[in-house]
Amino acid sequence: MPAEKNDKIPAKLCYNHLGGKLGSLLLDNFIEKGWIARDLSSEKHYYITEAGDKGLKKMGIDTALIKP
Repeated sequence: MPAEKNDKIPAKLCYNHLGGKLGSLLLDNFIEKGWIARDLSSEKHYYITEAGDKGLKKMGIDTALIKP
């Protein structure tokens, strides 16, 4: 999808994850906060850091449900 079109979609479900502008902003924000970090074995994989675990739990997200 072209960037200008994707920017107009605030949020969208893409398979089983959040896409669109909201998904991009959350990804950037979580990286900036140090809540997630790139898995060095893959360009597409991230893991939840200790800070992210604490932050997500404060938001009411049970990280045990999303960790492998």
